[in-house]
Amino acid sequence: MQRLTESEPLRCFKAYDVRGRIGVELDEAVARRIGRAAARVLSPRLVVVGHDARASSPGLAAALAEGLREGGAGVCDIGLCGTEEVYFATGRLPADAGIMVTASHNPIDYNGMKLVGPGSRPLSEAEFAAIRDAAADPGTAPAAGQGGLETRDLRPAYAAHVADQVRAEALGPMRIVTDAGNGTAGLALDAIAAELARRGARLDLVRVRHEPDAGFPHGIPNPLVPENRALTAAAVREAGADLGVAWDGDFDRCFLFDATGAFVPGEYVVALLARAVLAREPGAAIVHDPRVIWAIEETVAREGGRAVAARTGHAFVKAAMRESGAAYGGEMSAHHYFRDFYFCDSGMIPWLRIVELLSASGQSLAEAVAELRARHPSSGEINFEVPDPAAAIARVEARLAPDAEAVDRRDGLGLGFGAWRLNLRASNTEPLLRLNLETRGDAELLRRKTAELTALIGAGAG
Repeated sequence: MQRLTESEPLRCFKAYDVRGRIGVELDEAVARRIGRAAARVLSPRLVVVGHDARASSPGLAAALAEGLREGGAGVCDIGLCGTEEVYFATGRLPADAGIMVTASHNPIDYNGMKLVGPGSRPLSEAEFAAIRDAAADPGTAPAAGQGGLETRDLRPAYAAHVADQVRAEALGPMRIVTDAGNGTAGLALDAIAAELARRGARLDLVRVRHEPDAGFPHGIPNPLVPENRALTAAAVREAGADLGVAWDGDFDRCFLFDATGAFVPGEYVVALLARAVLAREPGAAIVHDPRVIWAIEETVAREGGRAVAARTGHAFVKAAMRESGAAYGGEMSAHHYFRDFYFCDSGMIPWLRIVELLSASGQSLAEAVAELRARHPSSGEINFEVPDPAAAIARVEARLAPDAEAVDRRDGLGLGFGAWRLNLRASNTEPLLRLNLETRGDAELLRRKTAELTALIGAGAG
């Protein structure tokens, strides 16, 4: 691995995680500095460390652990795993912090870290900034004493905890394609499936791209990108499966496909999960992001729950869940958070909860989604390359806001017009605008408004 010089500024710290190109923004020396800085700022007695399947991840995790120990922290290394296994271990042990070495769905030459505090809560902005600033000082002195190192296999306990989130005997009979994308999901899935089978589940799992492979021969798994869905869809059709599940590399997001291989848009997955949660816990609060909301709000109201909108992003959703005591929170980007999983996102609990819902209702996934889509068709996220996203948003607001019945600036610009609604927001990392539209059961109105907004935004594209 190429080494960065200590005089170079650290560019791998982003808004709330660490992410950068190997040898350009992140290497083992930087990982060691981050470990030492985290120990200095957080003063943890014990830190859980895990890593994903990328070739650079074991070395980065070892260097991170070395830095933590030099800072006086004890390290519990849980090895090759998914991000939610670090969340689980941090909450279960309990530890004072957890750090997952992963680049999730970023390109092959990237890596990064996700950090949490005690109880797997997100770090505050101040804590994260302090770690960044301390890591920028390569001369940070080690602690007086070195922390210890232990390795533990917590996957059996994790699998049992996930299995506890559903009634295993009520699952199936159902054939399900599971596509791990050569990330780490397959390892956890095998443990969970064995536990569920022991408890009476009747699931026939057809495993695809199941083994971890640092080379990712079929590309980095990210089913949010449409061109990455074809292999999963084909596998579902070939297997004659009832549905398909796919994950990203560290499996903190899961994506669903119906029996025809059709991809299920994120807002409908959130609505189905709200329905599943409220069937078990009537009256519960459900947190959702503000991009596409009507199918979710209607489902929550019909099932007797309370919908709570939060700004997009894991820290905001988790904070809103804690404030409201919500049982579940979901984002259309396929992050799903559960109160009974330390308010953290899980890629394994969502598909199990939906299988439980479908098994009880007798509906297919396609039928359940068709009901939602008929009541609230949506455009899907449409991306625009524009030289000045803020100017484009201002142009849309000037043209349309005077006639809006509702204006929501929680996340970009949200405008409601009774029969239709839009959300327009700038990407945090690229010069892109992301547009979502929805209507109340009017597909033709959706088509017309999508064309109008596309023309209005495109008029300012360079």
